[in-house]
Amino acid sequence: MSFEQFSFDARIASGIRSVGFTAPTPIQSDAIPHVLAGRDLLGLAQTGTGKTAAFVLPILQRLIKGALRKQRVLILAPTRELAEQIHATIQDLGRHTRIRSMTIYGGVGKQPQVAGLRRGTEIVVACPGRLLDLMNEGVVDLSQIEVLVLDEADRMCDMGFLPDVRRILAKLPTQRQTLFFSATMPDDIRKLAGDILKNPATVQIGMIAPAKTVSHALYPVEQAAKKRLLLAMLDQTPTGRVLVFTRTKYRARSLAEDLAKKGYRAVALQGNMAQTRRQQAIDGFRTGRYDILVATDIASRGIDVTEVSHVINFDIP
Repeated sequence: MSFEQFSFDARIASGIRSVGFTAPTPIQSDAIPHVLAGRDLLGLAQTGTGKTAAFVLPILQRLIKGALRKQRVLILAPTRELAEQIHATIQDLGRHTRIRSMTIYGGVGKQPQVAGLRRGTEIVVACPGRLLDLMNEGVVDLSQIEVLVLDEADRMCDMGFLPDVRRILAKLPTQRQTLFFSATMPDDIRKLAGDILKNPATVQIGMIAPAKTVSHALYPVEQAAKKRLLLAMLDQTPTGRVLVFTRTKYRARSLAEDLAKKGYRAVALQGNMAQTRRQQAIDGFRTGRYDILVATDIASRGIDVTEVSHVINFDIP
């Protein structure tokens, strides 16, 4: 099976070759035909399945014929990191087209985003909070949106974004294609999907099953002894890059500082950090400047870092 079966425009096919894609993943094989046909889609898939390209490629195919400089596609994502990753995928796969994409999220200045919207863009990848701010200021025009994508909808629910999402949905044209992706289907997400999807095709890939190469261990320990146990484990266990999850921002920061004092190359990632510091932490961990990333679960969502050897839940998730 190859991407040729989808008969993508030559410019998109060239982008596929440029990024080194050779064969579609299961979710791409299952989802792309439905999206190309204009159907609404419910995609039940976790990160790492190739779902981003599963919606980006057919969206590019749709946009390549039609008016440019109009906001025609809206993609909602729960975190800045995920928004940037989606944007990067659009740029990579659409590099031989004239289709433009931009990101909108908080933690950075509004003016560059406002300027980008005024210059014109076909695809807007946004986090709900900042998008609503710009909508209220009259900067964003959603009246001509043809395709809506909700990516990692369950995480948006976890982060309390559903009221914002519903406010955004109320401003969109009712005649549109909606693509809805979620790893899980809690009641709130099931209701939202039922409210906005019209006769959707359903694609389910790799739900719940953990990777076969992952082993798990549980260490019952008193709260006061957690840090000593973590230090002992890091000292005695050969590791590559290590992700440590904490429940609170304060603990992420203090634990990273304590690890750094012990000589470990550790950095914290928390939700209230400035975007530049967040990006420095992520890039440093990705490139190997830091060996340990201590993060709250919410702050870490949407991050794609390979070569992680150990994931440690310092607190019960």
